Amino acid sequence: MDSNTVAPSQEGGLPDTLDKTLDLLANGAVSPVPATDTTQGLDIQPAQPQIPTGLANETSIDSIDSIGSKRPKPHDEDDEGWQTVDRRSKKAKKEKKIPSTKSSNYPSITFNYNAKLQSKITLDQLRNLILYIFAEGVAPQWVSISHRPQFRKIVAIMVPGLEEAMFKQDVDFVAYNDPLIDSELKPRVLTSPDDYYPRLLKKEELPEILKDFADMFPHLWPVRTPGNEKFGTIRSPLGTMLTAPGEKTKEEKAQRGVQPAKEPKGWKDDRTRITEFLAMPEDFQPNGYVLHPACIPAERRKNFQDLEGWVHTNVENLDDGNVPEEEIQQGSVTAGREVLALDCEMCMTGPDEYSLTRISLVNWDGTVVLDELVKPDKPIVDYVTRFSGITPQMLAPVTTTLRDIQAKLLEILHPRTILVGHSLDSDLKALQLSHPYIVDTAMIYPHVRGPPLKNSLKFLTSRFLKREIQKGVTGHDSIEDAKACLDLVKQKCEKGKAWGNHESQGENLFRRLNRAGKAYRANGGVEAKGGVHAGKTSAMIDWGDPMKGAGAAATFPIGCRTDEEVTLGILRAVNGDPVGEEIPAGGADFVFARFRELEAFQGWWNQNSDLSPPGLLPDMSLETCVQNLTQRIKGIYDALPPCTGFIVLSGSGDPREMARLQAMQAQFKKEYNTPGSNWDELSVKWTDREDQALRKAVGIARNGIGFIGVK
Repeated sequence: MDSNTVAPSQEGGLPDTLDKTLDLLANGAVSPVPATDTTQGLDIQPAQPQIPTGLANETSIDSIDSIGSKRPKPHDEDDEGWQTVDRRSKKAKKEKKIPSTKSSNYPSITFNYNAKLQSKITLDQLRNLILYIFAEGVAPQWVSISHRPQFRKIVAIMVPGLEEAMFKQDVDFVAYNDPLIDSELKPRVLTSPDDYYPRLLKKEELPEILKDFADMFPHLWPVRTPGNEKFGTIRSPLGTMLTAPGEKTKEEKAQRGVQPAKEPKGWKDDRTRITEFLAMPEDFQPNGYVLHPACIPAERRKNFQDLEGWVHTNVENLDDGNVPEEEIQQGSVTAGREVLALDCEMCMTGPDEYSLTRISLVNWDGTVVLDELVKPDKPIVDYVTRFSGITPQMLAPVTTTLRDIQAKLLEILHPRTILVGHSLDSDLKALQLSHPYIVDTAMIYPHVRGPPLKNSLKFLTSRFLKREIQKGVTGHDSIEDAKACLDLVKQKCEKGKAWGNHESQGENLFRRLNRAGKAYRANGGVEAKGGVHAGKTSAMIDWGDPMKGAGAAATFPIGCRTDEEVTLGILRAVNGDPVGEEIPAGGADFVFARFRELEAFQGWWNQNSDLSPPGLLPDMSLETCVQNLTQRIKGIYDALPPCTGFIVLSGSGDPREMARLQAMQAQFKKEYNTPGSNWDELSVKWTDREDQALRKAVGIARNGIGFIGVK
């Protein structure tokens, strides 16, 4: 080859082909690559082409292996050189666009007509539906979800006060809340109690002011609020919706029996003094305790008399137990107090009557302070040995009486003594003794379904201490049980107040979505193909300050004072702020809100709430209130972006009668458990009739409704 001839190069074109190469670059046909100076050694000044701005310049020497070569034309002459081509020069695949409503891959939530519903759907199932779409969970069997990855947002609105009977065509809103003539409390539902299936919404069968619901939702779902008629309670609808159940690994799911407690992710121990777990005076009576005179106001204490056979410890005032800081050893969780764990065993001395047969006291270091058998005053009719561990042979030589034990306890217990036990009210009733400083493990480790249910000591010991007690058929060992209570309290002091509480609370829904939210290629781009973890942003719009409750975990908590402000807050959370001042453009992924004006108009507002009900216009009618609500919900629906899941729920049925009877029952218990009170002098009575009425009222309060759709 002639020495003045420049050979073709894969890395750079010949000088006389630069124009062609630049044309190809400008047209995006090839990507620019670093060029070797082909004029090296020649008396030629290489041209310095001006590369157009905005072109991708990603190719490097390191990626040269990925560059192939080919001729620009099939009939080019050899000396015209070669052109470099990047095999990756194809345009990157763009994120899929939002499908049109007529598209075959538009997301949907439809009733599964093949589902065999055995009960009404619950608030837990509504919450789990949200988790399934946006995070991880078991697919619901009561609805069919199509194209789950296409969901962009979910908006859920709770509307207390909304009832199924309002959706009856001939409903009379004027007389809707009038007292019933037969004064018989009836549930305001249209479906029969055993009809668990959703009701098809037909526009022509709805009241005029509610016809818009048929444009937004296909069905009205009867929804069951969690609760228990037997115990006369329902769980908080708001708390249920905003609390996700704890997650379990495959290994945990495969295991049987009680699962050991685990520290939640990000857990930090918070060493806490035992005095922080003392039962307050207002906690005594609801949990079955007899009040100590130190817990009673001074003006009423003058006339105080113990119940017959009862004694109380020598404590004048609650402040008598306080220990000066200078006397407390630094870092001590006992705060200078003497801590004694108490457990008793009882035998039956009559129908539903139990008498003390054994008492055990154990101090903080596990030393047994007192362990004695006791001879009841009455003959024992059932030793219940399988539970008490007491046999006739054990009590035969015993002469110690209850009065003897009471005398010993009055010497042992002083103002700085804290008694620890499990459901200690039962033990103190057997001892016929009251003491103002109590730490009850049944109270500081609450039941998953809330009071009045309580965890058993056996369960708590297995779950938190990972050891078994009360095994076999020989009965309980009161020393073993007392030490178990002591160890549970010690663990609580080391871990902090929140330890054991997450067992009942689960995980905040907003926090779960942020931690375990999932994105797919349809809504997260190519990188999310197959589903990847991507924290979901959230917003909580509620009356008052959402930061005081579950809303504190939301990405964007928004407080309001009216339903109109709630409406504006929802629209803001969905779309974002105009220039992203706080909520970025595109808004939050999950939005939860609550309308409350209808709740206030219906008289459903919880009087124990820190927030006062709104001052509604004096001339406002129920019909106007419902009409305003419908218009707000329809306005929100119309403003939602495509592929948005939309849920509206009442949370519960009418709770007014239940609340009235619960207050009546609480007053009865308070008066009945007050020392010196007489049955005939109680201001309220509580009989089987009232008990049955409460159960019925709870059943009515558990009848909620819900609507599920996709915009």
